[in-house]
Amino acid sequence: MEIVPNSRTPVILVSGLDRDGVARVSDSLATPGTTLIHHDLRSLNSGAVIRTVRSVDPDGTDRQQSTLVQLEHGCASCTLRFDLLPLLRQLHWRTSVNRIVLELDSTLEPEVISEAIDTVMITDMPGFVDGPAGLDVDIHATVVCVAEADWLDAATGDITLGEAGLLNREPSIGDDVPESEMISVEYDDDRTLAQVAVGQVAFADALVVSAADPAVRDNWASARLMAVLTRLAPKAPIILELPQRPMSSSHATSLLQAIQPGARRGRVSGPHSPLLVGEPPLDSECGVQIVEFHSDRPFHPERLHEALDALLDGVVCSRARVWLATRPDHMFWLESAGGALRVSEAGRWLVATPVDELAGVDAQWRAMAALRWDDTHGDRHSSMVALVHRADPIEIQEALRDACLTDAEMAEGPQAWLSYSDPFGVVHNDPCEPDERDADESTSIAREDRR
Repeated sequence: MEIVPNSRTPVILVSGLDRDGVARVSDSLATPGTTLIHHDLRSLNSGAVIRTVRSVDPDGTDRQQSTLVQLEHGCASCTLRFDLLPLLRQLHWRTSVNRIVLELDSTLEPEVISEAIDTVMITDMPGFVDGPAGLDVDIHATVVCVAEADWLDAATGDITLGEAGLLNREPSIGDDVPESEMISVEYDDDRTLAQVAVGQVAFADALVVSAADPAVRDNWASARLMAVLTRLAPKAPIILELPQRPMSSSHATSLLQAIQPGARRGRVSGPHSPLLVGEPPLDSECGVQIVEFHSDRPFHPERLHEALDALLDGVVCSRARVWLATRPDHMFWLESAGGALRVSEAGRWLVATPVDELAGVDAQWRAMAALRWDDTHGDRHSSMVALVHRADPIEIQEALRDACLTDAEMAEGPQAWLSYSDPFGVVHNDPCEPDERDADESTSIAREDRR
């Protein structure tokens, strides 16, 4: 459903691994006419979340209420669908609410929230037409909080959210929640800290960096962090929050005013969106650099599988459209963050799309395909962008180039390519166990020796 701009209530998302920073920024946005919402997901394994709603009325009256919200299924999706999204629609119609601030749990990625607001259908609300929350609210900005002292380590590591201690803790509101009110559920979340850290910053319209303690601050490490942030979110204005000068309402207002035209403001990207967004610096700074790779030849699946190791050490993140020789009709999408990598199907190439489906293809995608169209292979190609901080760009490019088909293999033709050994499943997580590389297509592959 297309959302038509109107008098929708603006929503500001405040996100980040820096839980304290997120709370400070959210608090600085608590001006008259603003309602703040926070769902604490740390009790999801008990089938409940704690929702806190703080409203500052136009006359300055500040009210706050925390509620235990029980869920049939303990998951973030249920929290969104059955509590947050309906609440957003209700708040839109309150005359005392001029703005909504969502203080996101540190495990949530703002892109997922934005997509849910615009696409998840909310039904059976008395007095409301069925539709997404985006009928009533509009993402005005996403502010992401980064702790200078440890964000880059988090964004380049390979530990999971559970290993980082961000899951399965039991906060309470006032007294402990009675066991009789808890529901025992299984809550699985195998995302890595790096995937969440990178996803949050890449979606930011503005960044707040909490400065490290001056007594232990490493100027080189700080400069390297800024080099990463300005390439990962090049359009985002950045404010440095000093320990002796915490975030204030005037700081928050100035930061929001500094957001540039063309910022995301909740816009969700996909595999056919530009890989480079916002004209980031392409030069090297503090060892941080963007590496690009393009090829009009398909990858040999086995050689590509081996080449992926080059993306798991010294690389902040990578994104790629992949043409596999053994899968001529389907484009594959590759994403990595730190020591975690995922390859999955992302729909058909335009050249392999049935004629009756072409009318529904995005116009930008069609235009980009036309620019690189080949009479034999159509729009098939491979393109990758990687943000490195310790890896050698030349080694990455050579590894990927060596994984492409040779002249002799190209001469064999597409029919011969289908017989090549293919270690990729429909969803493929890397690194993987050597003895699991021939797993079934429906198998998600992983190994324990993450780098």
